[in-house]
Amino acid sequence: MQPIQIIFDPSSLVLINLIVALMMFGVSLDLRAEDFRRILRSPKAPVIGLLAQFLLLPALTCLACWALQVPPELALGMTLVAACPGGSFSNIMAWMARGNVAVSVSMTAVSSLAASVLTPLNFALYAWLNPHTRPLLTEISIDPLGLLLLVTLVLGVPLLAGMAIGRRFPLLALRVEKPLRLASLVVMLGFVGLAFSRNLVHFLNHFHLFFWLVVAHNALALSVGYCSARLVRLSEEDTRAVTLETGIQNSALGLVIIFTFFPQAGGMLLIAAFWGCWHLISGLSLAWFWSRRPPTVESAATPQLGES
Repeated sequence: MQPIQIIFDPSSLVLINLIVALMMFGVSLDLRAEDFRRILRSPKAPVIGLLAQFLLLPALTCLACWALQVPPELALGMTLVAACPGGSFSNIMAWMARGNVAVSVSMTAVSSLAASVLTPLNFALYAWLNPHTRPLLTEISIDPLGLLLLVTLVLGVPLLAGMAIGRRFPLLALRVEKPLRLASLVVMLGFVGLAFSRNLVHFLNHFHLFFWLVVAHNALALSVGYCSARLVRLSEEDTRAVTLETGIQNSALGLVIIFTFFPQAGGMLLIAAFWGCWHLISGLSLAWFWSRRPPTVESAATPQLGES
């Protein structure tokens, strides 16, 4: 497969950085230090979810791309998405699905902070381990410290700032949180739509490739979360939260990284941009399905987080 050349406006980089930072800020307005302490008291479900998200998903993505010989640029995009933390709308989906929102919030908070280190580490590691993507990674020659700094600035700093503002002005945070999330989503989708419209020819020519890759990859992410939770016999509420948290990746962060470090890697852009649209469809569909099916009496009797 020949490299996909995309039309890239460098001024868009500032905009997308601001969008992702704003989304993270909006999510963290409702976070409290208690959400982190909750993991220490009841660690089982969040820890299983984080292992599924940061260990199993990137490793299985690497193996699948290697075994199926996915074209390097597309495989690199899948590896990057798999290395990203949970998406900002997983908490709402967990609530819709009648899942354990506390588990979802805890995972979002910890994964967003951990992503400052784990996202660059996982991406560099698994892109290097895959012999098909290794030459492209070497050719691009990313700056690991620059990547670490970028992720910290667009995730870590807005998260801490949002928590501080939410604690200092709780009523204001309550009023602006949902509108801020919605506005960020609309702007992000508009940005993705503009990027696709400027590269419509490439989008149509490669649709048959990246469409099925994103659909299958997202199904893998959801399955990893679900199977991990069921394997350790989490309650159904916890299973739903872990499944959605693992399957809803922060592809917006992936776009920021691509525009900053890989502006010429069109295949990576197609994967990350379409993932950002598709996981909303799959996640909302799964949340709606579960919303029609209350957790069973059996799973409600399952020992809760941290209980013996």
